[in-house]
Amino acid sequence: MKKLMLFLALGAFLASCGDKKEKKEDGFEVTRAKTETKKEEATGGVPVDLDNKGVGPIENVDFADEINQEMAARGEQTFSSVCVACHMVDKRMIGPAMKGVYERRSPEWVMNMILNPDGMLKEDPIAKALLKEYNNAIMLNQNLSKDEARDIAEYLRTL
Repeated sequence: MKKLMLFLALGAFLASCGDKKEKKEDGFEVTRAKTETKKEEATGGVPVDLDNKGVGPIENVDFADEINQEMAARGEQTFSSVCVACHMVDKRMIGPAMKGVYERRSPEWVMNMILNPDGMLKEDPIAKALLKEYNNAIMLNQNLSKDEARDIAEYLRTL
């Protein structure tokens, strides 16, 4: 009888150690494996569009071949006091990094976004996509003048 009980206990033990299935619980898990993402995936699939001029008062911006240092200095000062709450030069924050912005957007689009963020977020497909990518963080209207926006646009060329 003892041998039979021992045999059954051993059998039960081996059966329980066999094909072990783990329960999945709701929640999240952290993996530390490094993965590479494509640029378009990293930017949430927001397309590069240099032809889109956006929605707002700016229809045309002509940049001179050389950067106007005086305008850029004023733009940097305005950027540092108004824009840095949400934008860094070379790092994503609440809003996109500004370095290389003219490789992704037209100067008109950038200035219209500065001057008319409400209209852009309602009507412009790129602005809508960026809003979605940045967790619906709305760019606030800073009520800047066209000259202030143009100074910021010139500063962004220096980045």
